[in-house]
Amino acid sequence: MIRALILGGTADASVLAAEIARTQIDAVYSYGGRTRTPADQPLPTRIGGFGGVSGLADYIRSEAITHVIDATHPFAAEMSRNAVAACVETGTPLIALERPPWTKVPGDNWIEIRDVNAAVAALPDAPANVFLAIGRQHIAPFASKPQHAYTLRFVDPPEAPLPFAADVIVSRGPFTLEGELEMLRGRGIAWIVARNSGGDGARAKIDAARTLGLPVIMISRPRLPERPCVESVAEVMEWLGHSTRLGA
Repeated sequence: MIRALILGGTADASVLAAEIARTQIDAVYSYGGRTRTPADQPLPTRIGGFGGVSGLADYIRSEAITHVIDATHPFAAEMSRNAVAACVETGTPLIALERPPWTKVPGDNWIEIRDVNAAVAALPDAPANVFLAIGRQHIAPFASKPQHAYTLRFVDPPEAPLPFAADVIVSRGPFTLEGELEMLRGRGIAWIVARNSGGDGARAKIDAARTLGLPVIMISRPRLPERPCVESVAEVMEWLGHSTRLGA
């Protein structure tokens, strides 16, 4: 008997949850709890952290989890590292559903750097309009360059004061090329800071930057422990021993 744990929070995880529900596999969908109004899922859902490696290992044991699927955001490094360690501790099979990163194409003006601190250093000293497309958990280091006019975009309104003055857009993707062009032009954005998340839902800002000839400071994905990775829901279903064609 299979009882799967999906570590979710991404569009890919939602597609996987729908397929698992359709094939009637016993599974639990887990949200990290950062979004106040997460999307409903067709599976039993839990919200919140596990309490580190030991807490996740305890949950795997207590809930009789047989398979763990890490479908978290590519930059949710702590959760992904904890999943690897907890699955090793409990002897539980683990697979990661990981969307491929974006790659440069002709016309892209990327400055590829390793982390948020390097992104701050890569911004110019002269004041500029900057779109920070990196999530609210990672904006604090940019307070060291307060001369810039920052635009931020969050799924939820910020609950606490921001570390610097900023124009905040509250919106949930996916976003369109036309919408991103309008936003960047309307705010006179001269620089974009983004994480290389991959996928289609957030790519429009990268395409818009190319269209407008804007520089993009692109933060590379964090290094993670070695683990089995696939790029499609179909591959996850095959790993679970189910074909996505069942019931079609």
